[in-house]
Amino acid sequence: MSTISTSTDAGLSATRVVHAVCSHDCPDSCGVLVTVDELSGRAIKVQGDPSHPVTRGFLCGKVAKYLDRVYSPDRLLYPMRRRNGVAKGPLPQGREAEAFERISWDEALDEVAAKLTKIAAEFGPESVLPYSYAGTIGQLGYGSMDRRFFHRLGASQLARTICAEAGGTALKSVYGVKLGTVPQDFAHAGLVIAWGANIHGNNVHLWPFIEEARRKGARLVVIDPYRTRTAALADEHLAINPGTDAALALGLMHVILSMGLEDREYVDACTTGFEELRAHALRPEHSPENVAKATGIDAGAIVRLARAYAAAGRRATQNTGQGSNVGGPAAIRLNYGIQRSENGGTAARAVCMLPLLTGAWKHKGGGLLLSTSGSFPFNDKALQMPELMMASPLRRAARVVNMSQLGQALTTLGDHESDGPPVRALFVYNSNPGAVAPNQNAVLSGFRRDDLFTVVHEQFFTDTTDYADVLLPAPTFLEVKDVQGAYGHLFAQVSNRAIAPLGEARSNVAMFGELGRRMGFEEACFDDREDEMIDQALQTENPWFAGITRERLEREGHVPLQMPLDAKGEVLPFSTAEWFRTPDGRGQLVPVPVFAAPTESRAHATKGAYPLEFLPRKADNYMNSTFANIPLHQRMEARTAGVLEMHATDAAVRKIATGDEVEVFNGRGSITLRALVNAQVSAGVVAARLDWNKLGSDLSGNGANVNALTSETLTDIGGGATFYSTLVEVRRGHNGVK
Repeated sequence: MSTISTSTDAGLSATRVVHAVCSHDCPDSCGVLVTVDELSGRAIKVQGDPSHPVTRGFLCGKVAKYLDRVYSPDRLLYPMRRRNGVAKGPLPQGREAEAFERISWDEALDEVAAKLTKIAAEFGPESVLPYSYAGTIGQLGYGSMDRRFFHRLGASQLARTICAEAGGTALKSVYGVKLGTVPQDFAHAGLVIAWGANIHGNNVHLWPFIEEARRKGARLVVIDPYRTRTAALADEHLAINPGTDAALALGLMHVILSMGLEDREYVDACTTGFEELRAHALRPEHSPENVAKATGIDAGAIVRLARAYAAAGRRATQNTGQGSNVGGPAAIRLNYGIQRSENGGTAARAVCMLPLLTGAWKHKGGGLLLSTSGSFPFNDKALQMPELMMASPLRRAARVVNMSQLGQALTTLGDHESDGPPVRALFVYNSNPGAVAPNQNAVLSGFRRDDLFTVVHEQFFTDTTDYADVLLPAPTFLEVKDVQGAYGHLFAQVSNRAIAPLGEARSNVAMFGELGRRMGFEEACFDDREDEMIDQALQTENPWFAGITRERLEREGHVPLQMPLDAKGEVLPFSTAEWFRTPDGRGQLVPVPVFAAPTESRAHATKGAYPLEFLPRKADNYMNSTFANIPLHQRMEARTAGVLEMHATDAAVRKIATGDEVEVFNGRGSITLRALVNAQVSAGVVAARLDWNKLGSDLSGNGANVNALTSETLTDIGGGATFYSTLVEVRRGHNGVK
């Protein structure tokens, strides 16, 4: 499966097909077939693996034209360092290279090693901060040799919370493991609820299974404060007020429990805390009428959804084998948008409890999917070697810095003796914090510091590289070998290197291994290569990985996990108590979820200076900030480029019309956008999408994006970012209507 030789009819140009895996931050983890011209070594085609049960031969719009990214003339291909006298700060797109001079890898690594050694000696090794996230979700690229390097150095540890920590922690608190309904089983559902999940935008390989269910009579209900592409295609869209998902979940519980629609047999066999939750959910504040006031969803719609959800589980066995999903089970596709508010962890916990009340897990096609990443028992300790911290100069575990508070880390950390040292060196890889980190003005203020040494490992000149002292070229997933699981299905895969790295790009494994040797780290682990590390990742006694080896993955392309089977030979997570990994081996309905409106919400803003709730959306055709610089993807997102979407009611009050220049602002910053008055948001809510600062989404030319408005407040569970708990005001710009 790793390579398949083919040739043209004329026999003049041989090609080979290489199995790779898309490593971008997406639940689908698609199998990708890369056709490579043997003569030039150039990739000439990418396509979805038709044999992969979830990829099924097609790729999303982001990756279908991936060669535009791989062979972009804007790729960063050589190590560079900032020229003397060039200040850190925004650089014009297309002219960034003028601020840097090309150097060799030897020069670059020697300079980085010398600087880190000096900084660690003078200020302590914790003054060095790594910053990375899921620019790649391959096991080696995401977290392996890099962690070994920073552990051995004694650098500060990074709490990687910015995307999924609140929801993931919430899911584990209820079930003990991040696991759920597999996408193929959604085809058997009678009711699908997409809760904070824009399936068309960021989980497109689930969509065909939902459509299959709908052709057999299933209904799709979308709960989202924004009218996404998925919401526009749904049978019903419930436009919930931002940050009120916990209230809605409790309102659904109130209806289910007041009408006796719970599955008591399942509840008694598989859960803990039912009576406490029942008493809490039946409190008057959780009645449909009161929940409607908080959520903005009609009380009648809440009752109808609760009854349909409970009934789907109770009728699930009536139509088995009859070619119809009418009366089939209920499946919830919960996504991480729900947990990016101040009480987002509680909201995720509350929604995760719903299938426990109705017993939806008992039926094929029922249950809930947030993440399946906990199903893959990769040996992270072998890859990351946290014991190396004991060999660092600290001889202990280093302090932990939350990535969702990078602005504070770069501007105020170290002000108090208990903080430890200020951050004096920042090493960025697999991320673009200049664009994606919250409270952007504080982040960029920290980046500008003359006493901060910044290294960035990247594929392109980004908002972050504008502030780098040393730039190092990074490869795409076609240029490296890795092993990968998924957070949206249950297939392990090896991604084979399809082409040689372009220019002088080096993988995380190669770069950090060599840097460790330059730093004088004598441990043999810094000499490990990709195949050795893949073998280490697969070393586990967990039965779910039984029979999965590197050789088998290379031979077969994708291998299913060996999950427990029921009497029918089916994988039904949490259908019985044996599935739970909680301390008592049961689903946890306690502590009960308590709804509290976010501090930055209209519930607390009736007399405030910032009365509108702001949604800093993700683009459908970007991956966070990845792909935002590729012309084809920009064209696909042209409709909302530099745009603030507003409801007609809010626009009228402010005398704003479509096309007007508007300033969106709060106490943290401001951005200037073009108004688009439409029905994508409800009254009281405005929305704009994430972009790069340098790409001109801010019409004022100040080089800012939506994160100039977001805060470093953390979620109630998991310490995650609260992007969707943001209050703003909007005012008409100078060119507005009179």
